[in-house]
Amino acid sequence: MTREDKLIRQIQEGRKECLDELIELYYPAILRYCLWHMPDPESAQDATQETFLKLVRFIGRYQHRGQFKAFLYRIASNTCIDIRRGLPVSEPLSEGLDHIVCRPESGYQAAEDRQLLATAFTGLPDDRQELILLRYGQELTLREIAAVTGLPLRTVQTRLSRAIKKLRVSLNNAGVMTR
Repeated sequence: MTREDKLIRQIQEGRKECLDELIELYYPAILRYCLWHMPDPESAQDATQETFLKLVRFIGRYQHRGQFKAFLYRIASNTCIDIRRGLPVSEPLSEGLDHIVCRPESGYQAAEDRQLLATAFTGLPDDRQELILLRYGQELTLREIAAVTGLPLRTVQTRLSRAIKKLRVSLNNAGVMTR
């Protein structure tokens, strides 16, 4: 039984102090996820807080089957969607996808490449952006991504592969070296 499993069981048995430890465990990753989906850091922090408030509300009904991370990311995803419905649309940040682009020596060239990456990324359909963010921005496994999105594992693999290929083609056409 993992530490996460023990914490969830203890929380469901009424030991609310274990909730702090569970939140500390996932807060940085959920904040990073929300930063991708929200137009500014303040909105991302609000979405992160709301995600954990919803978790507190629903933890008693959660049936732990090794899918907690997917459960939490689904709450975060829905929270970001709900909050963004009331906000003007903005482009997501391009941090975190830099590993797709080879790092050049020049600082100016690196900044230009990040901008090209952001442009190529925002050219992808929203569902493909989400897959790339979950895989490379949040480092979720393909199975976890399937659980978060509700898609079959093979569909996640195929769509993610096609999205990466499209990004590479866009970047290569723009003259950016990719791996």
